[in-house]
Amino acid sequence: MATITKKELVNRIAAKTGQTKVVTKQVIQMFLDEIIDELGQGNRLEFREFGVFEIKERSARKAQNPRTLEKVDVPAKRVVKFKVGRLMKAHVAGEELPPREPDDDDDDDQPPTRSGLNGTGSPH
Repeated sequence: MATITKKELVNRIAAKTGQTKVVTKQVIQMFLDEIIDELGQGNRLEFREFGVFEIKERSARKAQNPRTLEKVDVPAKRVVKFKVGRLMKAHVAGEELPPREPDDDDDDDQPPTRSGLNGTGSPH
């Protein structure tokens, strides 16, 4: 099992879309920044068939230091939760991929594809 870095994703996506690596890196970074910003505001992000990012509130609780057995108070905090979508779940499980549902946000005339491109090498 390999670790794929952002740099490797940039290279792959740039090759698939025909965009430069610089532009591709900027788009990916903007996408990640938007996810971070929205989650920081407490918003839920849903990417159909991929998954859902949302913020959950963890209550304050008591815990125990395993070395010293000392009781400690753990404060309440917000955490990011990710729920896997059906397409990713099926693919990771090695199942045949189910048909892709069209995105509600898709407003172009081309049918959606697994790569997210409309057949022109461009996402729109």
